[in-house]
Amino acid sequence: MNKENKIVPELRFPEFIESEKWNIEPLSELYSFVGTNSFTRDNLNCDEGLIKNIHYGDIHTKFSTLFDITKETVPFVNPSIPLEKIKLECYCKEGDMIFADASEDLADVGKSIEIIHLNNEKLLSGLHTLLARQKNSKLRIGFGGHLFLSPNIRTQIQNEAQGAKVLGISATRLSNINVFYPNDKAEQQKIADCLSSLDNLTNAQNQKLNALKDHKKGLMQLLFPAEGETVPKLRFKEFEKDGEWVEKTLGSVAEIVTGNTPSTLEIINYNGTRLFVSPVDIKDNRYITQTKTTLSDIGFSRTRKIKANSVLFVCIGSTIGKVAQNKFECATNQQLNSLIPNEGYSSDFLYSILEYNSTKIASIAGNHAVPIINKTSFSAIKLSFPSKTNEQQKIASCLSTLDDQITTQAQKIEALKEHKKGLMQGLFPNINE
Repeated sequence: MNKENKIVPELRFPEFIESEKWNIEPLSELYSFVGTNSFTRDNLNCDEGLIKNIHYGDIHTKFSTLFDITKETVPFVNPSIPLEKIKLECYCKEGDMIFADASEDLADVGKSIEIIHLNNEKLLSGLHTLLARQKNSKLRIGFGGHLFLSPNIRTQIQNEAQGAKVLGISATRLSNINVFYPNDKAEQQKIADCLSSLDNLTNAQNQKLNALKDHKKGLMQLLFPAEGETVPKLRFKEFEKDGEWVEKTLGSVAEIVTGNTPSTLEIINYNGTRLFVSPVDIKDNRYITQTKTTLSDIGFSRTRKIKANSVLFVCIGSTIGKVAQNKFECATNQQLNSLIPNEGYSSDFLYSILEYNSTKIASIAGNHAVPIINKTSFSAIKLSFPSKTNEQQKIASCLSTLDDQITTQAQKIEALKEHKKGLMQGLFPNINE
């Protein structure tokens, strides 16, 4: 930042290299905060028509950086709210920023969207949101959404957050952050178009990923017997005359090992090269190749060893039912039960059938504050298996091919996200430098 209170980004489009430096101003100079109401998200109609209502949870989980009402599904406001009590300024306008004012995750606190297209529909900023409106229209519509996602501004917002378990941010504290922007709206538009193009590409790749997942889900419904059935709807030709599948307990087809955790008070147990799997490591990828926490050889010697290519199943906690396979020998914490297949049973098939039945298995835990399936209950779960190992392997191979495609597609998306992250760091200034 120079004496004129202006800055410049590291990366600039050629036609703007000789342009003036960017402005930097407190958010309060650019935006004013408009009163909102804590409306519920009931999907009901109002007498005066449909009035949509954005809840903070929608910002966290549903919407991208730029909000176009024609592309997004939004709940309607509760009709018990007297409409005459809703002030005109409380309705969103194009160019408004809506911030989520609370989150348990620091990475999400103050997450925002910019309203870019309302299509003449009414929209309200509802429960746990803050509505900011431009004072002098210094920012082109479509630029603000990307700007408030830029690394420096996100860091500033996170630094202003307050709270312990649940982090919150107020309009007053948001007003403290510094906002930077080029005066030339053509440069704003160029940046917005570049980043939006990348977002559109990422969204298209996400649609391909979801299509692959849906295809796999449909295929599994055909390849495994439905509830109450003894043969699948779709069977490979060479196994059509092999009779019914046989119901067996998990404990009879695999050795089941409940993990354990070496003492965290002994530093010597940790920060080595041995994988230590916990539920946080089991996400969308099938194979575990690295873990958030690692063990030393000493720490690993104090665990129950899980052979490579076993099946890991989360049996305690909010992610109960998640399933994965370990590429390498590992240990797990006590929230996981691992299945080491007996001779005659395919590890890949066991993974697939557990994935297919994961929701049903998770329901065994019941509705408790901390859901749990103990080893005894888990071992007693009955699933249907084909009599021949060859059929298990054929099904597993078919689904593994799809999993490989899903993994490749997910990697493409992660690469795009990393590319955008790097691009954002260059296109927006770091005002701390």
